[in-house]
Amino acid sequence: MSLTNLGTKQVQEKDRTFVFHPSTHLAKHSRGETPNRIMAGAEGVYIWDTEGRKSLDGFGGLYCVNMGYGCTEIADAIAKQAHELPFAHVYASQGTEPVARLAEAVVEYFGQNMQRVYFGLSGSDANETNIKLVWYYNNVLGRPEKKKIISRHRGYHGSGLVTGSLTGLPFFHKFFDLPLNLVRHTTTPHYYRQAHEGETEEAFSKRCADELEALVLAEGPETVAAFIGEPALGTGGIVPPPKGYWTAIQQVLDKYDILLIADEVVCGFARTGEKFGSHLYGMRPDFVTIAKGVSSAYLPISGSIIGDRVWSVLEEGTEKHGPLGHGWTYSGHTLCAAAALANIQVLKERNILEHVQDVGPYWLSRMKAELEGHPIVGEVRGVGILSGVELMRDPKARAPFEPELQVGVRAAAALLENGVIGRAMPHSDTLGFAPPLIITRNEVDIIVDATAKSVDTTYCALKAEGAV
Repeated sequence: MSLTNLGTKQVQEKDRTFVFHPSTHLAKHSRGETPNRIMAGAEGVYIWDTEGRKSLDGFGGLYCVNMGYGCTEIADAIAKQAHELPFAHVYASQGTEPVARLAEAVVEYFGQNMQRVYFGLSGSDANETNIKLVWYYNNVLGRPEKKKIISRHRGYHGSGLVTGSLTGLPFFHKFFDLPLNLVRHTTTPHYYRQAHEGETEEAFSKRCADELEALVLAEGPETVAAFIGEPALGTGGIVPPPKGYWTAIQQVLDKYDILLIADEVVCGFARTGEKFGSHLYGMRPDFVTIAKGVSSAYLPISGSIIGDRVWSVLEEGTEKHGPLGHGWTYSGHTLCAAAALANIQVLKERNILEHVQDVGPYWLSRMKAELEGHPIVGEVRGVGILSGVELMRDPKARAPFEPELQVGVRAAAALLENGVIGRAMPHSDTLGFAPPLIITRNEVDIIVDATAKSVDTTYCALKAEGAV
């Protein structure tokens, strides 16, 4: 029996009664006071609910359905694998063909100095793995005090204990006793919001690096193990870095022997117009975190790609201390690996990278043409097929709206009324967009036109309320 056979109201009742939703006002949801759309089907870049309302998914689920909905190659690969071997663990040297082939494909697709892939199920667990391995690495090298991890304000790296601490958004900390003590946060590299008057992008990048170095020195370089960052900020507002940022940061990390973890969960697998955001910005990571785009979310899978200097120490550690005690039951899950392998094949065969390089600049130029100069638009920004529109009370003064107005939430609701799903980002009043990478120019036009209309609607409502 499918969910749609129950009827929308029946599903909503079961949902309110039994489902614990993430990032949700639980009491309001239980009382039926929150939107409770029940999704039923999808195809290409469109998704629809049980009442037949069809929306262009401008956020690709949660920036994850990169190859779009209804990709038969991925679905068929899952079905075939399910019949042949749905599961076999990969503990203690046991392997499977899908996992071995996927690891090879991932290492080759990233290139550079990468050596091995440890598979998990989510970006959060991949970053938990990364931090454990950073600590193990320094213990093997006889540096037990070198354990602190530096992240950035507004960075997002998961919502577990360590990963939630790495995340630099207060929403994910409050009432959870986070962040943990071994985590520090440094400057958000958002030029529009953080730069001083007259400061160039390059000068701002240098200041970010200087502030990172000052933090390292204040903590003690001998205690700082790693720096983690998304090539371009995702959940923190979809913010590409300023010019020269990663080069300046890398110099500080090299100077103090600090490992770099590139969190590519959002940016990886062609989202930015390069294979990985690290390639676009010249990053030299020791660890790379992948999830979302590796399988286009057809099944959950993540990975920690390990660079050569770390891998050699991990091997050394097992020579001295025996097998490395880390693992998940579903590490290297056979079905998930088959889905991801098919996804990467589709990405290559359909020339998705070249498609993003064509559509991405068109997307950003159209967004800028329609929205820059609007009375409540502070910044239109993006890279590849990833963009954000930040709404401000006074764009020239860089003055935000009062949080209680929930301007981003209202704009996203207006956008949905106009047939497009965008995301009200949890930091600032920013509309976020990350549709499937298969999106066409015509579909981009639909998103841009709907966004312009929705921003106008929001502005008129705010003006009527005297908020602008």
